[in-house]
Amino acid sequence: MKGDSAWSFCVVDDDHFIIELVSRFLEQAGHSVWTSTSSTSAFDEIVARRPTCVILDIMMPELDGLELCARLRAVPELSGTKLLICSSKAYEFDKQRARELGADGYIAKPISHDTFLNEVEAVIRDRINVRFWGVHGTLPVPGPHTVRYGGNTSCVSLNLSGERMFIFDAGSGIRELSGHLMAQRKRIAANIFISHPHWDHINALPFFAPLYVPGNQFDFYGAAHGSLGMRDLVAAQMNGVYFPITMREFGARLAFHDLREETLTISGVEISTMLLSHPGYCLGYRASYRGRSVCYVTDNELYLPTMPAYSVHYVNRLIEFVRGADLLITDTSFNDDAYPAKMNWGHSSVSQVLDLAHRGEVKTLCLFHHEPDQTDDDIDRKLDFATQSLAKRKSQTKVMAPAEGDSLFL
Repeated sequence: MKGDSAWSFCVVDDDHFIIELVSRFLEQAGHSVWTSTSSTSAFDEIVARRPTCVILDIMMPELDGLELCARLRAVPELSGTKLLICSSKAYEFDKQRARELGADGYIAKPISHDTFLNEVEAVIRDRINVRFWGVHGTLPVPGPHTVRYGGNTSCVSLNLSGERMFIFDAGSGIRELSGHLMAQRKRIAANIFISHPHWDHINALPFFAPLYVPGNQFDFYGAAHGSLGMRDLVAAQMNGVYFPITMREFGARLAFHDLREETLTISGVEISTMLLSHPGYCLGYRASYRGRSVCYVTDNELYLPTMPAYSVHYVNRLIEFVRGADLLITDTSFNDDAYPAKMNWGHSSVSQVLDLAHRGEVKTLCLFHHEPDQTDDDIDRKLDFATQSLAKRKSQTKVMAPAEGDSLFL
């Protein structure tokens, strides 16, 4: 936990060992702490003192932690206080119930000094952590020419407080995410959004180790292709002919959801979708959370205005879809001079993406889904061109080219 802020905490738990341990962690980080072993007597003091964060156990005599959480959340004066459940109950039901009753986060015991403070900070700051696991497109291109940006294909994760994880696409980058999650040695619940089932967006799903772990839970979302729903599309590449392990070997609980253009809410995050200009059904996603938004719009062709296939209606719809986004992660596969020879491949040139981001008043544009032949130096040149072009337009949009492993906080 960063030492640039001093926060106040109330820890409510009937376990004296946990109270001592949590207090020591927080006080060593420079924060003030007071504690209570009584959930009923703690209520009035919390209302009076209005701490930055209340850390609650669930299983307590008198009043359990979820009941206390609901009562505290109903007090208007505590609207700015974060409520964090810290419990040995790691069931997804209890986590979901805690969110429904107003908890801002959930940490499963036993706690570790290495992770606890970071988890608490994530809840208090309530930021969206955007992390890039693969930024190339079409096929993985490991080697000496992709060392700085990485050669894996599309995968981006969004993490919010309370263990809410959203994964966009399952290209070869998801294997890097797999290792990261498995090292944490805890149960995982996540939502996986597939833009479309072309191989560079699903080819590493069979190598995503958390899928094989009993107790984990994953919800898959994406567009159906005719009679083929998301379950069929995920299972098809593991049918025994193309891969020796079938989906029946997955130990995690799985659910599949077929989407078209619609808006839904998942764990407090609003997800909107839009069909994109790409062969087959391909969805762009906009994730909105407490005034911040991330747009994931990859594998999308923006034709040049001089081309017969250019559609003013489509471009205007897409501009409105991304309007005001804090972050737009989008397909910039081709340099302008290369695009005409690759028209109708379903990917965009840099200049048209810059126009989209500028007209949509996007705060930050992420160059993404680079074509396989592009080296680190090519991506540098593409970024330089984009930066200079936006500067000439006096655009407020900033541009970056994220690399594998890069994280952004919104």
